[in-house]
Amino acid sequence: MRKKKRKRKKKTKQTITRAVTHIRLIEANPGKLEALDQLVAVYLPLCQQYTTLFCEAETSPDKYQETVFKTDLSDRLHRVAIQQAAGIAKSVRTNRANAYQAYLEDVADYAQAKAQAEGRMSAFKRREPTWTEWDLPVLRVPVIQANVNVVVLEKSEDSTFDYLLRVSTLDVGNPLRVPVKLASYHKRALEGRTLNASTTLHKRNGVWWLTLSFEEDVPLQTKPDAPTVGVDVGIAHFLTTSTNKEYGSFHGKMARQHKHDREKRRRKAKLRACLEKKGVPKGKLPSTSSETSQRLSRHVKQEINRAVNALVKDHRDARLIYEDLNVASMRFKARVMNSYLYASHLGHIPEQLAWAAAKQGMAAHTVRAAYSSQECPRCHYVDRANRPNQKTFKCLVCGYADQADRKAAQTLAGRWGDRKLAACRSTSEVKALLMTRHEAWKQQNQQRIQDAGPPVQLSFWDPPEMFLESSHE
Repeated sequence: MRKKKRKRKKKTKQTITRAVTHIRLIEANPGKLEALDQLVAVYLPLCQQYTTLFCEAETSPDKYQETVFKTDLSDRLHRVAIQQAAGIAKSVRTNRANAYQAYLEDVADYAQAKAQAEGRMSAFKRREPTWTEWDLPVLRVPVIQANVNVVVLEKSEDSTFDYLLRVSTLDVGNPLRVPVKLASYHKRALEGRTLNASTTLHKRNGVWWLTLSFEEDVPLQTKPDAPTVGVDVGIAHFLTTSTNKEYGSFHGKMARQHKHDREKRRRKAKLRACLEKKGVPKGKLPSTSSETSQRLSRHVKQEINRAVNALVKDHRDARLIYEDLNVASMRFKARVMNSYLYASHLGHIPEQLAWAAAKQGMAAHTVRAAYSSQECPRCHYVDRANRPNQKTFKCLVCGYADQADRKAAQTLAGRWGDRKLAACRSTSEVKALLMTRHEAWKQQNQQRIQDAGPPVQLSFWDPPEMFLESSHE
């Protein structure tokens, strides 16, 4: 008797993890806070040792790694430090691997372009890609990502406080109980919720803060036949949709603030270099960071959040398609542009977009971003010269022209459901597939041209209406 194939149950909801942040531990007496300082003074160096160990090891980070270093911490706190270090190292190694893969693809693209330009090398001005090895991460901010084995949140019997935070310390068998008092908005956020087993303690500017989290089930509201909306990420406009809407921008006031802050940090760097040559100890050298740069970073992220929220609000009934952006591998020739790129926090946009969509029960998907800004949506021809400037897209072959960011968003929307493109493992494979489609388009339309009349030069041809139809597979 043949077994019936089990049907997969349709997903009707998704679980998201919400964090309740900025819970300030100000009710504790100085002695308890000093005990926390003593704990983190031992915990953070141990976590740093394991982070370095995992980053340098050839094997993948293992949170169940046997203990290697000696410490005054208990076995449970030792295990928590290993787990935290494994998570940090895994993230660093993944980002480095993605950046190195992008570098290899850039080298292959450079070699191909150089081979095509053979015989006219005087016009070939591209700079050969270079690889700079990543530095090992340095843990500067005291953070303890704990579980119930070492940190437990207990309901307080005293009406003065809401909770008591029981923390394992260096004194084994004598845990520390820190009082926790919630603000009104904390109570509203946690009302009727079941807290997760994990908590986070971190110290900034001499103040200890607590972060709690809980899980929430959000029903999916996007219908299977919902329209797709492509979303392109950029600096001129943080978000540009295929529906011809733009949200947020790094230009204007924020760009001027970044320029002023960059000049300030450069002056500090020159002063630091001069003092270092004179033999001033490193501990007495001025720092190149500034509070203005930190404020600017927070302001940029707030503007990104506002732009994402506005986009989600305008497209509640749509399926969002955005690019799988890897900012770590993006480079410009000019240092000024690289500084401008990093200050714009483009890497924060996809994360915030995914979170905002999940929070509203919307469907959001990533697609391959390779050549989305260079591909012609009509004939699939790929070339850097299709972008004569930042704002304009004009295909060298068929003459298709459009606003560059809007065209890229439309291209991303068209890539949703493209299984052949999704199966490509590298940008070279993506380009080969797109050029194959371009050749198919040329063969198809060459026959139409011969039937219609004498041949024309495609590079300078304003195409008739018969070529306005899309040739997507």
